[in-house]
Amino acid sequence: MRGVMRGGRGIGPRPFFKKQFIPHIPFDLHLTGLVFQKVSAAWDDSELAAALLKKNQDLTPPEAEQQALLNLVTKVQSVLDQIIVDPKGFDSCQIEEVRQVGSYRKGTMIAGHKTADFVILLKTLPTEEAVMRLGQKILEDLKSSDATLEVSLTKDPCGFTINSDSNGFSARCLITTVPPNMRKLEPDLHLPQRLVQNNLAALRHARWFDDNGQNQPTVKILIRLIRDLRNRFEGLQPLNPWMVDLLCHYSLMNTIDGAPLPLAEAYKRVLQLLACGLFTPGSCGIQDPCELNVIRVHTAMTVEEQDTVCMTAQNLARHLLHGNFKAVLGDCKRGEAIEKDTCVFNGVVITPLGPAYEKPQEKTEEELEESDAEPEEEGMQTE
Repeated sequence: MRGVMRGGRGIGPRPFFKKQFIPHIPFDLHLTGLVFQKVSAAWDDSELAAALLKKNQDLTPPEAEQQALLNLVTKVQSVLDQIIVDPKGFDSCQIEEVRQVGSYRKGTMIAGHKTADFVILLKTLPTEEAVMRLGQKILEDLKSSDATLEVSLTKDPCGFTINSDSNGFSARCLITTVPPNMRKLEPDLHLPQRLVQNNLAALRHARWFDDNGQNQPTVKILIRLIRDLRNRFEGLQPLNPWMVDLLCHYSLMNTIDGAPLPLAEAYKRVLQLLACGLFTPGSCGIQDPCELNVIRVHTAMTVEEQDTVCMTAQNLARHLLHGNFKAVLGDCKRGEAIEKDTCVFNGVVITPLGPAYEKPQEKTEEELEESDAEPEEEGMQTE
């Protein structure tokens, strides 16, 4: 009889018990040394290590570019510091803190990228009018300090950008506000709340990296290499810069004895972790160290994007572990896509894998009507 429970007659539906979520831990060879002991000598990664260092050298911006961007950043930083100390009648907004963020601050910038990022934390609410007045104030102070400086101001959804018209370099200012002001933001008056929250998160990310990665040169090299890999392979592009930073730091530093891995070993581990499903549904992933709640960074991607990242990493890891690291680093034949095309390397045929996730089909109108009718029929039977 529907609704009857053991020990008596049922008087209603059975109690609902919420299923506990237990995340799975993907296989990580570097954390299982005591269980899976090596039976042969370690692979010789000297060629891969040399190729990675050469690639990093090619990706590092030239000294002239670094100096030109440094000059602009120094001047903008000086103007912002002066506004904080002595506003000189500027009352459109009040600045709480200014911090450099992004790849320029971290030392992971790739050649050709000519933008440095600042986060400006305001004590006041970030109205669009106040933000643009701040940008105009910075522009005027820059020109007054150096009459030969050719700079211009452009509006940005996250704030504004100071452009150096002579060499194409720019300083992007991301505007945010103190946390108590977040609930006071109005869509028609202030900057979008989502962008303001993202800019505040960038401030927390920069602080975390200053404490955990700024004194680790190998971490910076690995981040630059993985960002280049992400830029060249479409399947890895759902990874945002914060995911890449945490993944590289985890792969290099999270070891049994606490000693950082060599660069070549850490580079392989990044792809192996992604290939084993570190950033897939149900995985423990990597917890965001800058959030109070338990938030796994890969949940910012859709399920389809998580599957694409895993699939691409599996295909690239197979090439890397078979010794075809030159193709992974970008030294491919023209028109060859190793993550999509079948390749032969040293007599080994490497066939790319396909996606595992199948997007559920949308129900037709007839199916929706049937699903709506089923509970009614079930209720009539219960009665």
